[in-house]
Order: sequence, then structure tokens, then C-alpha cells
Amino acid sequence: MDEIHQFTKYQYNMAVKIRLARRGRKRMAIYDVVVADARAPRDGRFIEKLGTYNPNTDPASININNERALKWLLNGAQPSDTVKAMLSYRGVLLQKHLQIGVLKGAISQEDADSKFEAWKATKEQAITGKVDILTQAKADARQKALDAETAKNQARLDAIKAREDEAKAAAAAEAAAAEAPAATEDVAPESPEASAEGEETQA
Repeated sequence: MDEIHQFTKYQYNMAVKIRLARRGRKRMAIYDVVVADARAPRDGRFIEKLGTYNPNTDPASININNERALKWLLNGAQPSDTVKAMLSYRGVLLQKHLQIGVLKGAISQEDADSKFEAWKATKEQAITGKVDILTQAKADARQKALDAETAKNQARLDAIKAREDEAKAAAAAEAAAAEAPAATEDVAPESPEASAEGEETQA
């Protein structure tokens, strides 16, 4: 009964909002999804906490009590634009639409539940596919970075080997150049006296 009175009280006031309340450290903020009086400060007192929202993960983490959020929506609580998008993503707005149809007698509860379960299965499949794509993209990026680093290291090794080969070739050339004059000096020039004796013999 107290819960019903609480819902009725805020429904009549029409001043209840479902919005985000910031917490966490600078540049790594996370948010609570809360039900609060629209006139209360953004991060001030709230009536009830419905869940959390963490935009720092990929994809962003949304953890909301769908049943409680649905009850507040059915009793007049107005979500902020950000929370409205989150509730749509979680299917709470669809549940609200279906539940209103049940209350008006347009569809049965079984049909409403069946439609929501079908939507939920499709949504979960889409989310799984997105997560798989993101995981593969991260793996490809890591492999690309690894290949680039490997190529860079190989280029560095090739450059070092080329310099070493050049140094060896230069050293070999210097050694060959140093040996050439020494070989020339080993052949003694013929003396003038030996040349003269050779000429006399011929005569």
C-alpha cells in the first residue's frame, strides 16, 4: 500500500523524473539512474535508484531494473532524453507500450509477453553481433600494430646488417690496398753491374 501511495503522490504532482546522477572521478564518471523530484539538484537527493550507466566501456554498460523503471513510467515519471534512449535500448519503453495495450484490452498479456520476448531475442542477437565485431576489430588492430612493429624491427636489423657489410667491404678494400705496395717491394730491381756483365757475356 505504501508503494501505491508513493506512486500516486508523485503521479499527481507530475514532478518526478528518471534521470542520471553523476558519480566517479574526473574523466572517468559513471552515473546512477535515479527517480527524483524534478526540482531537486541533479546530483542531490533522489527517491529511488534504478540502476547504473557506465559510458567508459565499449559498448557502454547499462544496468537497470526494468520492472521498477516500468512501474515508474506507468505512473507518470518522465525520463530525461538520455535515460529515454537507454530505456528504449533496454526495451522498457516497448514494455510500457505493450502494457498500456493490455490495460486497454487491445492485446492479451500473453501476446504482450510473447512480442517482448521476440524483440528481446532479436536485440540480444544484435548486441552479441556488435560485441563480436568490436572484439574482432580490436584483435585486428592489435595484429596490425604487431605486424608494423615487426616490420620496423626487421628494417632496423636490415639497416644494421647493411652497415656491417659496408664496413667489412671497406676494411677488405683497405687491406687489399695495403698489401699491393708490399708485394711490389718484394721484387728487387736489377743492379747496373749485373746488367753490364750480361752485356759483356753477350758480346
